[in-house]
Amino acid sequence: MLSGDQRDVERAEHAVTSMLEAAVEGAQITPHDVALAAEDSARGQGARSVAATLVRTQRGREVRARTAGQRAFVEAIERSTLTIGIGPAGTGKTFLSVVMAVRALKAHDVARVILSRPAIEAGESLGFLPGDLREKVDPYMRPLYDALGELLEESATVRSLERGTIEVAPLAYMRGRTLSEAFVILDEAQNATPEQLKMFLTRLGSGSKMVVIGDVTQIDLVGARSGLVDAAKRLAAVEDVSVVELTENDIVRHPLVTRIVKAYSNVP
Repeated sequence: MLSGDQRDVERAEHAVTSMLEAAVEGAQITPHDVALAAEDSARGQGARSVAATLVRTQRGREVRARTAGQRAFVEAIERSTLTIGIGPAGTGKTFLSVVMAVRALKAHDVARVILSRPAIEAGESLGFLPGDLREKVDPYMRPLYDALGELLEESATVRSLERGTIEVAPLAYMRGRTLSEAFVILDEAQNATPEQLKMFLTRLGSGSKMVVIGDVTQIDLVGARSGLVDAAKRLAAVEDVSVVELTENDIVRHPLVTRIVKAYSNVP
C-alpha cells in the first residue's frame, strides 16, 4: 500500500515497479538500489542501475553501480575512449575501473588489461625493495590486485599475469610504448605531474580504452602540480573524453568513511 501526496505516491510506485522488474529478472536488490531507485524516480527516470549487473564476484555478489555518480562513471567508461574519474576515497573508482576492464577482457573487446600508477608513497618510504619488477611494484599496486582478487580466481589472475594478459607496471615504464587493443587504468593519477600524465595519455593505441582516476585531496607530490587536475581542465571539452566527478555522496564503504571525508573537507 502506498499512501500520501499524489505526486509522492506516483514516484514511489515508479521506484517500486522498477525494483520489482529487476528482482523478477534475478537481481538481488540492496538498500543502495532502493536509494538509487528513489533518486531516479524523483528525477523522472527509471531505476536503470538496478538491473545493470556488471559482473559477479567470486562469492557470487552482483557488482552494480550503487549511486548516481557511480552509474555516471560506468556509463562514461562504456561510451568514451578516455574517462577521467575524480573523487574521494571510498567512491569505488578503482574497483569499478577494474570491473569494467575485466568485463571488456572477458567479452574479447580488448586483448589485455594494463594497470599502472605512479610510484609515490603516501607519506612513507618503502626503501629499497628486492626482487624483479613485479615484486618491486607490488606494494604500490595492492589496491588493484585486491580488486582483481574479488573478480577472478587466484589461479586465473596468476596465469593472466604470467601470460601478459594482465600487466602491472609503474607509470615511469610507460614511456615509448604504444598501448593497442588494451584496457588501460592509471590509478592514483593525482600523483602524476602534468608532463607524466601527458606522456601516459599519448600512449593510447588503436582499439584501446583508458581510465584515469584519482583523488585530488590526496596529492603527495612535492613542488609540482597535479597532472590529474591539469588534464581534467584541458580535456573536459575534447570529443570522446569524459570527465566524471564523484562526491562524498558516492562513498559506498563503511558509513563512517563518509563522515571522515566530510570532517577533513571542512577543516582547512
